[in-house]
Amino acid sequence: VQLQASGGGMVQTGGSLRLSCSGSPRTFSDYTLGWFRQAPGKEREFVAGISRTGDDTAYADSVKGRFAVSRDNPSNTASLQMNSLDTEDTAVYYCAASASLVITSSAPWLYWGKGTQVTVSS
Repeated sequence: VQLQASGGGMVQTGGSLRLSCSGSPRTFSDYTLGWFRQAPGKEREFVAGISRTGDDTAYADSVKGRFAVSRDNPSNTASLQMNSLDTEDTAVYYCAASASLVITSSAPWLYWGKGTQVTVSS
């Protein structure tokens, strides 16, 4: 599976961004998808995940109520809508795919796309 994240940019505190993740067609719907981020000097952290069918989602506590993950298997895309952004959300964001049926940060995330930078300024 080849993944590519896009949609990053610069936004002021309180603003919104929508990230997209596009995948190779053949097996996109066979994978649980996840969004991760890595801020400078920090470890990569799980942000959100969505099941293969899109029926189940999971979020890090830090983004609950502000971020929403979705996917559209026919178009081989997934999205991360980010609202009420804060400077703490500044990071490189990655999408990843896992064969696990359960959305968990500890699952083997087999495939990773190149990240997209999100910068939130005050």
